Amino acid sequence: MPFTITPCPIEGLFEIVPKVFGDHRGYFFESWSERDFAQAGLSMRFVQDNQSKSVRGVLRGLHFQKKYPQGKLVRCIDGEVFDVAVDIRPGSPTFGRWHGVLLTPERQNQFYIPEGFAHGFLVLSETAVFAYKCTEFYHPEDEGGLMWNDPAIGIEWPDLGMPPSLSDKDTKHASIEALRAELGGN
Repeated sequence: MPFTITPCPIEGLFEIVPKVFGDHRGYFFESWSERDFAQAGLSMRFVQDNQSKSVRGVLRGLHFQKKYPQGKLVRCIDGEVFDVAVDIRPGSPTFGRWHGVLLTPERQNQFYIPEGFAHGFLVLSETAVFAYKCTEFYHPEDEGGLMWNDPAIGIEWPDLGMPPSLSDKDTKHASIEALRAELGGN
């Protein structure tokens, strides 16, 4: 199989490392194969690809969609990011827990985050190009978000010696407890 697919500590999350073929000319690898992912038990249909470029210290997230949740296969094409998923699945025994993965082009690793998770990342390098496939289209009216620094979640973001750079929208997200109450307890 051209991929090593490793389950993460929270059910549903996977780190995926492709087999890279390289020589003095450069490299080649498959970043996605419906057949190989399905053989590993990951059957998803992607409908949209997204890409962003950000500078060091930018923190995007923690984002999710409410009625139209998105699964995401994420990777860093250039630079380095710390990528995080937070379980927000109602009734999940790991609700509110997070898992993070360092994504780099040297490893060409990817992080699969299924529907039911909030997602965000912090740029560690001078710049980073971040790309991801989505299982659902983006619906701006359906956006939700969690506070990136909610102490109840306790994400251990890497210390860059500076506060993160956030969008205006990302400074106003709710706590995990507010989301729990919105979802009717847990």
